[in-house]
Amino acid sequence: MITGAHFVMFSTWPEADRAFFHDVLRFRSVDAGGGWLIFALPPAEVGVHPAEVGARRRKTPAGSGMAKVDLYLMCNDLHALIKSLLARNVKCTEIEEARWGLKTTILLPSGSEIGLYQPNHSTAIAGTRKKVQGSRREPGKSKSGARRRAR
Repeated sequence: MITGAHFVMFSTWPEADRAFFHDVLRFRSVDAGGGWLIFALPPAEVGVHPAEVGARRRKTPAGSGMAKVDLYLMCNDLHALIKSLLARNVKCTEIEEARWGLKTTILLPSGSEIGLYQPNHSTAIAGTRKKVQGSRREPGKSKSGARRRAR
């Protein structure tokens, strides 16, 4: 039984980025030893998107590649959250309207960025079933209506 997910974020300035997650985003954490903080995240979901062959992957000891993962934090009011982040001296990029919601990125102390968005689609967390325009298929069925085979 899977009991959770652990995301690994690489940073050129991990101490500052850990302080950002702790002090600015106010995520709870545990000390795994020696001051190494591991943060509790809000409830999460994963969307699997198509990638081009040869897309960025990190080599593993087994010689295969780890999938590239981007972290997007979700919120229900992007404008209000950005306002509260600005009050804590956090810089965000311009808000963009994407097909799937309003989005921005948060600049971390290391110079890396993480995504932040307000979804306009159903989310697995909320258990909502918003009808996405143009999507009439049942989960697990292909465009032809045939049941997809699990791999």
